[in-house]
Amino acid sequence: MQNSGPSHSSESPPAPTGNGPVIAPGLEIREASSRRALDHFARFPGKIYADDPCWVPPLLIEVKEFLNARKHPFYLHGAAVPLLAWRDGVPVGRVLVSDDPRYNRQWQANTGCFGMFECIDDETVAAGLLDAAARWLRARGRTAVMGPVDYSTNYPVGLLIDGFDTPPRVMMNHHPPYYARLLESWGLAKAKDLYAWWFDDPHDMVAQWRARAERIVRRGGVTVRGVRRADFDAEVERCRTVYNRSQIDNWGAVRLTREEFTYLARQLVRFAPVEMLLLAEREGEPVGFAVTVPDFNEAIHPLQGRLTRFGIPVGLLRLLRRMRRVKTARMLVLDVLPEYRRRGIAELLILRTLDHGKNALGYTGAELSWTLEDNDLINRAIEKVGGRRYKTYRIYEKELPG
Repeated sequence: MQNSGPSHSSESPPAPTGNGPVIAPGLEIREASSRRALDHFARFPGKIYADDPCWVPPLLIEVKEFLNARKHPFYLHGAAVPLLAWRDGVPVGRVLVSDDPRYNRQWQANTGCFGMFECIDDETVAAGLLDAAARWLRARGRTAVMGPVDYSTNYPVGLLIDGFDTPPRVMMNHHPPYYARLLESWGLAKAKDLYAWWFDDPHDMVAQWRARAERIVRRGGVTVRGVRRADFDAEVERCRTVYNRSQIDNWGAVRLTREEFTYLARQLVRFAPVEMLLLAEREGEPVGFAVTVPDFNEAIHPLQGRLTRFGIPVGLLRLLRRMRRVKTARMLVLDVLPEYRRRGIAELLILRTLDHGKNALGYTGAELSWTLEDNDLINRAIEKVGGRRYKTYRIYEKELPG
């Protein structure tokens, strides 16, 4: 794979911003506050993954929008800063440090996050980045840090610790094996593992479970339907109600604001068939929902992060053509209200999704991710209908010295 980042050998770093302490000889950490520095921040992973055939270069336009405080709704209540590590004029690492007051109020905690961590295999560079993130959090009064977490657990989270030989699915992370050593060398320890599951239905579980699924519907008075695009705003609010109630006791979860949920929903429905956006109802009230999207990463993989070249949208045209040929998907939301669990609703939502994906859209496989390692109820339900755990992600934590 070609390196999607620019060559930095003849470039000098942006002018100092006054917040770039020298950590070690030749190493400096600076906020990526200028347009040029932000471009370096967005392109830096290309240096790390140039020889990794599984890595999928994200679209640069989406990375920059994710970091744009004027566009992303996280910044309506939270704060974040992207940091770049420079050595002799060349970027050698990056990290995003963030603070979500809503999370801390919900959990009565005092924790900040680091995310978007990428680094050369050098413990000094990794320590410099994490030290700078810790100083920023301590200045805001935080006493602990966890990550990798991009803003909150509603966004990409976790360090890949197994499953390096398969590509990441849409909105999931991919990392080289040495990152765990870098993070642990700074004193970070495991907080929680997250599981990703793979479905390819080799035993036709849909056919085996179809009759049972229909009995679930009749016995429980539950109906499952596709989201109505014509009533989009109201449907989004129904799903948000279920999401926030179902996630309330899950480790690390934070309720999404209306602005955040709508922002994510509008991103996801652009390419998702309505039959893969499912709402479970009982007597007209929402009790669960599932969101499955085509694996966008499968389509953008060859674009090297670019939708345009010399101002011509050739990448966009290739993307639209490739989206029609995507053969995998990711179920990224599967939520059921607490009082309706153990009634087969989660299994029903999975089976309806598998049925349509396999038999109508011709998908050959799908990822369901992520679930908490100790969420035995949902993990057993996933295994019951044919899911196979194939990747593990880890969130780390550390108390910050005063």
